[in-house]
Amino acid sequence: MTTHSIAATGPATETRTDADGSSAPPPSAQQASNAGAKRRRVQERDGLGALRTGVWVVLAFLVGLPLVALALQGIQPESRQVFGDRAVAEAALNSVASATGSALLATLAGAFLAVVLERSNIPGRGALRWLVLLPFLIPPFIGAMAWMALLGANGPVNKMLASLGVDAQLSIFGGWGVVFLLAVHSYPMAYLVIAAAMRRIPGNLEEAARISGAGTARVLGTVTLPLLGPGLLAAFVLTLVANLSDFGIPALIGLPERYTTLTTLVYRYLASSTTSNPLPAVSAIGLLLLVLAVLAVLAQRKLPSGSQLGSGGTGMKLELGAARIPVLVLLWLWVGIICLVPLLALASQALLPAPGVPLTLENLTMENIIRAATSPNAVSGMGNSLLLAGGAAVCCTVLGLGIALLLTRGKHRSNGALDVVATLPQALPGLVIAVGWLLIAPMLGIFNTSWVILGAYVMAFMALVVQSVRAPLASVSSTLEEAARTAGASPLRALLDVSARLAVPAALTGGVVVLLTAVRELTISILLVAPGTQTLGVSIFNLQQSGDYGGASALALLVALAGILGLSATAALANRRVDT
Repeated sequence: MTTHSIAATGPATETRTDADGSSAPPPSAQQASNAGAKRRRVQERDGLGALRTGVWVVLAFLVGLPLVALALQGIQPESRQVFGDRAVAEAALNSVASATGSALLATLAGAFLAVVLERSNIPGRGALRWLVLLPFLIPPFIGAMAWMALLGANGPVNKMLASLGVDAQLSIFGGWGVVFLLAVHSYPMAYLVIAAAMRRIPGNLEEAARISGAGTARVLGTVTLPLLGPGLLAAFVLTLVANLSDFGIPALIGLPERYTTLTTLVYRYLASSTTSNPLPAVSAIGLLLLVLAVLAVLAQRKLPSGSQLGSGGTGMKLELGAARIPVLVLLWLWVGIICLVPLLALASQALLPAPGVPLTLENLTMENIIRAATSPNAVSGMGNSLLLAGGAAVCCTVLGLGIALLLTRGKHRSNGALDVVATLPQALPGLVIAVGWLLIAPMLGIFNTSWVILGAYVMAFMALVVQSVRAPLASVSSTLEEAARTAGASPLRALLDVSARLAVPAALTGGVVVLLTAVRELTISILLVAPGTQTLGVSIFNLQQSGDYGGASALALLVALAGILGLSATAALANRRVDT
């Protein structure tokens, strides 16, 4: 039993009398404060812990479950038997060769563009930067269709050569065409990575070499390029992994000449009616690609980032001298031949009534575009793509925002693992993601439904939102969040009321990028497509395969223009927000 007594004289004090008659002083203000802080810490752990637990549960379902299922199926004896097939060995060799060769070409092209457009005195650099990135804004399989229209048997190039008396019959089909087009569609990524690394090179090192008497070529060879080593390696690894997973270019350009890669071989297994159960074989191939992708990611993470060099924002301008005009002409030829002419060829094929019809004003018609855009398959594909891409954009925005908040604002020992799990799917081939979801779809009861495609989309593209939010949020001071906590808000509420609200514009931008990327995706969709779930990319691919080149080109042209306009507008808005 506990009683309380108050002294009759002196300052009012409260004592506590226990059952044995002993008294104890009341808790001090410091003790009360510590107890309150302890209670708040428990509440804080509960709030942030619930958020972190929820994110981990979602990632375990979206990322862990498909990859574990793929690994377990891929190591089974019946799955490993596929590696004894000569066709698999040939496809693996072609995949590695085409991915490595195209990544090397893309890295060399990206390095050249980064040096010229970021450091030289070339005029019109702003317009050239945007134009050389056009292949990045066009889906690779649509780029392949554009080059097929350009270098087809009845294409404008062969017609022009024939008119000049040259019987060359140039063709884009075959292994070399696969390597070339993979390089064309991946060099913009290499350029962006190398340009970012170049901005971190301190200009004073180049200036010191120039003061010592070194010319432009020697400064590049002895200072700039050696310091760009990590950026060059990172660009090579990223493009290698991306090109290893591409399906559209090898399918459209390689298969007509029997040039098979692992992605097209898996598609052949899944589409074949002679194989009763293709999942063991495709799981083994998917596991092989998964191992290669993980090794590439680990290798990239081991590379020095070069961040210790500083910002390097005031790098030395390289004077090209007499080479300025030839380099400028080369850049505009690059833009014209690589970026614009194939699109014009695709447009001509879409606007002409049939292949081989002369390109004259009288022959131009909108019939292909109207017919393709209003056909039942196209309308269904557009509807499915918009629904799936929109759903993926919403899910990725919410999930990516939560992950980025935990990584940038929460200090926890699991942040390293969270970072790896959240960003790993971006480096995985689409084939790996699709096969993983093929394996778990039956046990989840979503096989042959749109849900399996949606889950694969969210897994594949959530890292885009994480990256969009993480960089701007990391540059924002935590002062406002600390002020909210001082005012009595729990860390979770301060995180949601302050940091989350500041990050919402960046998250929405990332969501728009997910929408524009998913709506024109092909590799995942074509491996997971089922009756009633056909997407826009699959519709275009099927039209091309069925010989309706005009309809396929018409839809492809619309998708390409929408992608260019949408991604360009998103990038412009993001840059404007950063500037303000």
